[in-house]
Amino acid sequence: MDVRVGQLRALVAVVDAGTFTDAAAVLGVSQAAVSRSVGALEQALGTRVLQRTTRHVALTPAGARIVAQARRILEEVAHLQRIVTEPSTEVRVGYAWAALGRHTRRLQKAWAAAHPRVPLVFVQVNDPTAGLSSGAADLGVIRRALDDPRFATAEIGVESRYAAVATDSALARRRTLRVEDLSRCTVAMDSRNGTTTPQLWPPDSRPASIRETTAVDEWLTLIAAGQAVGITAEATAYQYPRPGVAYRVLRRAPTISVRLAWWRDDPPDQLDEVVDLARTAYGWSAGEGAQGVGEEAGDSLG
Repeated sequence: MDVRVGQLRALVAVVDAGTFTDAAAVLGVSQAAVSRSVGALEQALGTRVLQRTTRHVALTPAGARIVAQARRILEEVAHLQRIVTEPSTEVRVGYAWAALGRHTRRLQKAWAAAHPRVPLVFVQVNDPTAGLSSGAADLGVIRRALDDPRFATAEIGVESRYAAVATDSALARRRTLRVEDLSRCTVAMDSRNGTTTPQLWPPDSRPASIRETTAVDEWLTLIAAGQAVGITAEATAYQYPRPGVAYRVLRRAPTISVRLAWWRDDPPDQLDEVVDLARTAYGWSAGEGAQGVGEEAGDSLG
């Protein structure tokens, strides 16, 4: 079997663009070249990956599985290219929703004191690997399971969960809340990158409805308008104060493990130091519980 990177790139481009013509424009080649690449891929694999009609293309069942793996292979190839071509002039820490909340600045100042010529930069990348797979980050802040053997992780701390509600709602008048208090509301959730799932609620008091969101700004806008409520990590409450949104500590809700992730086969040169400084910022060390994380934050928020 002779499968080439260019063939995989052509397949992914067709799937993302929707047509061979649009894929050709994205890749900067002719439509015929894209068609030949996909055809050669199908021949090499011995199966059809696309169903073609006069108006659109669609993945076959086998194609759906193949394109998912193709994306992973292309990510790996891009990662190899970055190892060779990109100089290490800064350490980029990606995050999907919130960085490290009130601990972000503490970590950056400690790092700057030790490495004044190598900035520690936080970048927001809305994907489950917090920018690792796309190459936007050297390290990723992860608050949900990352079941991908390509990446390794280290726990740096834990955070409490907070409810986010409209400031003019009856819920905002209370100092703390329980997950059950939100069960009659529409709950905004990011099922791809967020830390909230219906399983947080007892089976007999699941949310009345769920509103899928894809970004923190959309999530906050829904909540401020009273169209939904949310549950989030402590870091979000500190990083995103918003007029119209009140954050309240959730009682008896499970805490969230905060981890740093990196490519297992290509850890950053300064990995151990960043992990140690991050744990110090959280007042936490491996094998110990969090210190000073949780209830005190509720007094100054909302």
